[in-house]
Amino acid sequence: MEKLGDSDEYWMSRALELAAQGAAINEVPVGAVVVRDGEELGAGFNTPITGCDPTAHAEINALRDASVKAENYRLSGATLYVTLEPCTMCVGAIIHARISRVVYGACEPKAGAVESARRTLDEPNLNWQVEAVGGILQDDCSQIISDFFSRRRAEIRQRRKQDSRKE
Repeated sequence: MEKLGDSDEYWMSRALELAAQGAAINEVPVGAVVVRDGEELGAGFNTPITGCDPTAHAEINALRDASVKAENYRLSGATLYVTLEPCTMCVGAIIHARISRVVYGACEPKAGAVESARRTLDEPNLNWQVEAVGGILQDDCSQIISDFFSRRRAEIRQRRKQDSRKE
């Protein structure tokens, strides 16, 4: 089987493509891809708004996709690439899926559960160890989020301006 790519930057670029798909439907632009043996096993982007599902984070969607394709909820030997540092819920799913490595782009200071707000993977009682690497294509991953929220704030200001004119 031919390998599509084996560099962290390659796969983070793929996760950024997925994040852009989320942004296109007005979801917070976070993308994730599960890779094993140099091949994409699963992919996803945020869909909690459009899917009316608070668990539909990019990581969860990618893990679900990969598990179906692998016909196994255990994904040992796989790496999960995600554009934003995972939250506590997603770190829990990463551990339960037996992901071997998580690679993320931008830190998430408010809810990041790898190094920012919590260090969940460092808990001593975990039954699975996950290697974590952050900062891959960090500027690109941060920029897509910043651009999204800047556009959203501008849209809100515009709506308020239009509403005040109607009064």
